[in-house]
Amino acid sequence: MSAEPTAAAPAPARRPGGDAGPRLTRWALRYTALAYLALLLILPLGAILAHTFQDGVGAVIDAITAPDAQAALRLTLLTVVIAVPLNTVFGIACAHLMVRGRMPGKSLINGLIDVPFAVSPIVVGLALILVYGTGGWFGADLAAIGIQVIFSTPGIVMAVIFVSMPFAAREVIPVLQEIGDDQEKAAATLGASGWYTFWRITLPAIRWGVSYGVVLTTARALGEFGAVTVVSGRISGETETLPLYVQKQFETFNSVGAYSASLVLALIALATLLALNLMRRKESR
Repeated sequence: MSAEPTAAAPAPARRPGGDAGPRLTRWALRYTALAYLALLLILPLGAILAHTFQDGVGAVIDAITAPDAQAALRLTLLTVVIAVPLNTVFGIACAHLMVRGRMPGKSLINGLIDVPFAVSPIVVGLALILVYGTGGWFGADLAAIGIQVIFSTPGIVMAVIFVSMPFAAREVIPVLQEIGDDQEKAAATLGASGWYTFWRITLPAIRWGVSYGVVLTTARALGEFGAVTVVSGRISGETETLPLYVQKQFETFNSVGAYSASLVLALIALATLLALNLMRRKESR
């Protein structure tokens, strides 16, 4: 006797609106995130933009082209031009040492990288004064040969370098861990030198980690306030960066000057981020 075919079990009936709960949860999370971004980012930036042009475009141009504003902008860009490449090179070297190196004390180095995250920028400025000020460890010797660090451009650059030091390293380290070292070992077995392997294999593989580190370092260098306040002396036209200039304009009730300088800082940061996204989109094409 042939076995009778068994009927397939009926599929469980779906309750009407069964997916309503997860769908509502997704929409609630989405709108909560958008509201959070709007309150903390979009609305403040929109308010700055509105207040900047409340007296017309001419007032903004006059504020931006003022001699003290131009000097503050030049000093800010100078610190960025010096600090970002140095911290990028340091970040790549430190990341390579942490991931690929074999040496004792890597945990100590890993902790030291994060010191600028843990220490207040004010403390960083005070520490630089204690070391390089006229009464510090090296301040008198440097002054004897005509080098002034504190209350001058070198002190500002050192403060910015210190507070923005970890970003490139922290972006590159996980990328190096993710890509592994198989290609590097293969290149070594084929006779490639260490520098050739780094330039042709390692650096192209970590380029986007480096790029994001550059963006974060640039943003931190542009907006640094605490450490620079301590070591700069805030001399108008000489040791005043753009964030310090913004505060000074607020204190002197020059709101247009303060908002205009703030807008310049925001535009420089956004231009850096836009350039990164354009490069990435171009490469993806």
